[in-house]
Amino acid sequence: MKYLRALLSLAVVTGLLFVLNRPLGPAPALGPFFNPFSGFWQNAENHNKSAPSQLTLAGLKNEVIVKYDDNGVPHIFAQNDEDLYFAQGYVLAQDRLWQMDFYSRVAAGRLSEVMGPLALDFDKYNRRLQLPEGAEKIAEALMHDPTSKMIAESYAAGVNAYIDQLTYKDYAIEYKILGYKPEAWSPLKTALVEMVMRKDMNARSDDYMMSNALSKYGKATIDDVFPDYPVEESPIVPVGTKWDFVPVAVPKVPEMLQASVNARLSIEAENPGIGSNNWAVHGSRTATGLPLLSNDPHLGLSLPSIWYQMQLVSPSVNVYGVCVPGWPGIGIGFNKDIAWGMTNVGSDVFDFYQIKFKDATRKEYQYDGGWRPVTAKINEFKVKGSATILQDTVHYTHHGPIMYDEGQKPFFNDTPVGHALTWVGPVAQGNSLKALYLINRGKNYEDYRAILPFLASPAFNVVFASNQNDIAITSAGHLPLKWKEQGKFILDGSNPLHDWRAWIPVEQTPYVRNPQRGFVSSANQFPADLTYPYYLGWKFAPAERGIRINEMLASMQKATVDSLRLMQNDNFNVEARRILPDLLKILATDPSLKSNQGYEILAKWNLKNDPDQMGATIFERWVRELRLAIWEDDFPSQDPKKPMLLPTRDRTWAMLQKQPTAKWFDDNRTPNKVETANEIVITSFKATLDSLAAKHGPINPATWNWGIAKNTTIKHLVPLFSAFSRKGVYNGGGGNIVNATKEGHGPSWRMVVELDKSWPKAYGLYPGGQSGNPGSALYDNMIDKWAKGELNELVFLKSKDEKHPKIVAETLLKK
Repeated sequence: MKYLRALLSLAVVTGLLFVLNRPLGPAPALGPFFNPFSGFWQNAENHNKSAPSQLTLAGLKNEVIVKYDDNGVPHIFAQNDEDLYFAQGYVLAQDRLWQMDFYSRVAAGRLSEVMGPLALDFDKYNRRLQLPEGAEKIAEALMHDPTSKMIAESYAAGVNAYIDQLTYKDYAIEYKILGYKPEAWSPLKTALVEMVMRKDMNARSDDYMMSNALSKYGKATIDDVFPDYPVEESPIVPVGTKWDFVPVAVPKVPEMLQASVNARLSIEAENPGIGSNNWAVHGSRTATGLPLLSNDPHLGLSLPSIWYQMQLVSPSVNVYGVCVPGWPGIGIGFNKDIAWGMTNVGSDVFDFYQIKFKDATRKEYQYDGGWRPVTAKINEFKVKGSATILQDTVHYTHHGPIMYDEGQKPFFNDTPVGHALTWVGPVAQGNSLKALYLINRGKNYEDYRAILPFLASPAFNVVFASNQNDIAITSAGHLPLKWKEQGKFILDGSNPLHDWRAWIPVEQTPYVRNPQRGFVSSANQFPADLTYPYYLGWKFAPAERGIRINEMLASMQKATVDSLRLMQNDNFNVEARRILPDLLKILATDPSLKSNQGYEILAKWNLKNDPDQMGATIFERWVRELRLAIWEDDFPSQDPKKPMLLPTRDRTWAMLQKQPTAKWFDDNRTPNKVETANEIVITSFKATLDSLAAKHGPINPATWNWGIAKNTTIKHLVPLFSAFSRKGVYNGGGGNIVNATKEGHGPSWRMVVELDKSWPKAYGLYPGGQSGNPGSALYDNMIDKWAKGELNELVFLKSKDEKHPKIVAETLLKK
């Protein structure tokens, strides 16, 4: 009997070992994951864990010194540029390898290989956007330039030197949970990371929704309700700036297409989360007599953070700032002589074309009076848990891919079916690595302007300051040369006049140097006023952030670092200043609201979206409810068959203030009643209070304060890993506030640089930490300071021999 028990025990153990060491469908093998010597237990990390004193790495030409400060920031000192970028790749991979891998898989359409069917439709969408083809073109351009080739190959070699040392025990927790291992890095993967940025900044459109509105109301009404320039604006290039170039010929406006659009429900086509602020103050307005520069790019807040801090030093460069993991060089930062920052331009570079097919076979489409063949491409997907390779056929015209054919369900419901797509991502040329190489080593304004030919996509508002007392800003990138309103509506795929045919000359994109007002700034608003000779788009970010920034800068004298830090955290609500007094006057006409607690809170509100303000909670919810109450009956954004774009807030408030009897206030869903502006304002206010009470309970600061109600959450890159997120971050701000912190978007990196003739001082942080390991104390250690609006003084070493009290560890990389 005892032998039988032993045999049964052995069989059970053998069976368990067999099961635990094999994947269970898309889930990983559980045995290695729970192994105490190599599994997830090894991902716990001691905050005081010291860096190794030295490492031997094949591929280096000379020794490299890496000094780490107390915030985990590496300061790399190399004897040549090849070793510098090798070491950058190696050090970044130590902290963020899984994140780099994740970005490259997103752009390659390969997430389903490691996440299973859950990610398949997302992969199909990214392949249809031509992200892999765009990356191949970028990589080819990198390899044609000796400098960028050196950077990309050296960086990849450094990443691979780290990967080659890994065992399962060393893998990031995400690799272990998902049950896969890292692949070798390459210049193509770096290009894929760039394509992720191109997509995040540019891949959005509302032209299909505008076409639905056009077909219903006609051009005259649409011109009135959706004007090409806002009522209130403070453009990036100051009004009255003279353009010092002779414009090239702009295409004439052809006959408009009355599109028949098969579109579906829009999911936030306005994409208000993609925004940023930057500004530079001339020495004539600062305490030191030399410029100050500020930048806080607003992106989706994530863990690990999209940014990573570094200092890079070789005989040719000494630069500090942040980079995107997987993308070599410093993207936003400063050196001894200059500082620079970036915001998204947000011009219209994503257009859909209506295709006229010859017959039901859909093998030919009409173009320029003839017929052209539709070509097909088959994308193949290896899906985790599936034994077969899945295929997805995509049809192409010369405009680009037909994103979805009839009968196919789009991944994003705002994608029109049966339409071809042209967008800047896969077609723009450029060389971002060369641009960063040059700006990292820049010394003056001429060096800054020299990067423009290499910046393609995304187009950035690049702010600049130097210790020669120059400040400037340029909307830099490849911007298509369009006729007025080209792309505001669906374009005619059969008409050659609707094609993209050329680019705005790079030296003629909007820019200004040392304006008389003594500062430059951007907040994703219109780049220029109506005197600018080229069409960039009809709708940019709402003007409120730009207006507030320019007001504060215009009144600023003897500015300091702290002046700019306080500006970054400014919570004043310009939109409330504009419209709330009029709204309160209307509310006061309703006797039932005289003693209403919500009304009293709004009437006493200081117009600041501070975290302890209930007024901000009520106002932010109310303006959304009010806009829907006015427009949703006429421009139904939620219509599954013919959704339309809601008119902008700017147009809405102008109508309330100047056209109170406009027909749009009447709700056509109540045919037996004619609503007035006052009724809509009052009923939407009451509905707002009811909605907030249903969500947060009776009015109470403990649940209605803005910092609590907003509930900012910094999520892990994979939503399934919610345990690795930070929830309930208490802070103020809002989408149209200078401190543009929302529920899941906000300032992803705050930086202020004080330039000096000898050596600059700089301050910055981001809402995360240097480590990508959730088990590390350096995973999210900067979030609390970020929420409070504080900045860290950045350790910018003059040389490898400089002693600094914040340097806590040093590693020698040997060949």
